[in-house]
Amino acid sequence: MPRGHCILSHGFESGPDATKVTALAEVAERLGWSHERPDYTDLDARREVSDLGDVYARLERLRALAEAAAARGPLVLAGSSLGAWISAQASLQVPVKGLFLMAPPVQMGPAPALQAADVPTSIIHGWDDELIPVAEVVQWAQPRRARLLLVDDTHRLSDHVAASAEAFAELLGRL
Repeated sequence: MPRGHCILSHGFESGPDATKVTALAEVAERLGWSHERPDYTDLDARREVSDLGDVYARLERLRALAEAAAARGPLVLAGSSLGAWISAQASLQVPVKGLFLMAPPVQMGPAPALQAADVPTSIIHGWDDELIPVAEVVQWAQPRRARLLLVDDTHRLSDHVAASAEAFAELLGRL
């Protein structure tokens, strides 16, 4: 019987086999959590909706998966960039035990500002993120007392896949 379930959401123009979410899936499995990696590539391709594809359809897809998973037991949502934004937003609609956010966008055009349930939250963000200013993420994390790991990297966090996996393992270990 798994300890719980993790839904791992990839970033915009990425995919379910992306390096970071694959590393998180390996951590979840090693620690006895079931996991899934939804594919949002069809929704990201909907450029007629917005420059970021169909963000609200992405959120709805995650919400439906999260509702089903939460009915079966403890749920953790994790995501990278746009995947982090939808994970945080979905946590307001579905009971989750924790959140793991990689390079989360605090502001995203006309979409609502980043919001999340009051649950244990860990964030990893690059000091040199060219899309999301580090100061915005620090300011967002502070009142929530979220664990925040700032690393010498850019938005993609490609040099810190192992650090992301370790931070995710630490979050799962605390739950």
